[in-house]
Amino acid sequence: MWHAHKLDTRQAALVESWLEAPVLIEDLSWGLVDTAVLHLRAAGADYILKAAGAANHHIGREITAHESYTAPLVERGAAARMAWASRDANVLVTEYLPGTLGEGSASEHASSTYVQAGRLLREFHEGASHVDDDFERSATAKALGWLASPHRIEEVAAAQAKRILGSYRPQPVTVVPTHGDWQPRNWLEHEGRISVIDFGRFAFRPAATDLCRLAFQQWRDEPSLESAFLEGYGSDPREDHTWSIMLLREAIGTAAWAFQVGDEPFEAQGHRMIADVLERFADPISDLTRRGDHVDDHGP
Repeated sequence: MWHAHKLDTRQAALVESWLEAPVLIEDLSWGLVDTAVLHLRAAGADYILKAAGAANHHIGREITAHESYTAPLVERGAAARMAWASRDANVLVTEYLPGTLGEGSASEHASSTYVQAGRLLREFHEGASHVDDDFERSATAKALGWLASPHRIEEVAAAQAKRILGSYRPQPVTVVPTHGDWQPRNWLEHEGRISVIDFGRFAFRPAATDLCRLAFQQWRDEPSLESAFLEGYGSDPREDHTWSIMLLREAIGTAAWAFQVGDEPFEAQGHRMIADVLERFADPISDLTRRGDHVDDHGP
């Protein structure tokens, strides 16, 4: 069976109505959550299929991104074109993009990769914008919610994070279309060109949120990559009074989410992130009025 029981009967029937006799080339599913990601071939063309259960919201987010905001990237061959989708069945099919994942490859450490990634992100962010009066309050409440849920964050660190978030006074912010996981594990390199995959965390957020995962990972030990990225982006979207809070919220979400899905290496990384971010608040020079230095990786 081409879908190896990863889709329900309705989803499988729908895909077979779109694709003629699909053949499974590779199962790309992560296995931590219920999202199935399959590389299929049908009628001589390759596709990526994504499907998930009714409670999974990532497929719907990705459909929204493809319906409304990925067109500039698709036109330049830097994002896949959506071929078919059903919100009701929680399934979508995109055209296949060739390439090698940036994470773990030579391109992960190449300045040219980050110049391109910065340019692509700027183009994506320029798709729309508006002022959101509630984003910062909601994002901070979500981080506090993670701290109230099951986790293994050290008690002292959790208490300090709660104090910082509890004293934060959110203000209206400008939000734009964001990817939510902009980093080399979602970049493909093919013949020297970078393309982007996986818009499952798409949402309107402040532009700087798409820099958090890079700041926690690649930029921490290779600051030249940060400079290359900002060269491509054309400016620095981080604002002094919110950047440290963004990093803290990202770190908390990483540690708590990873614990809840059973990803221990990622959870350990989240704990390191929290420790690094809290050092910023302990340093009187590196407080909410200072822009981000370098810290360590991502989140849910």
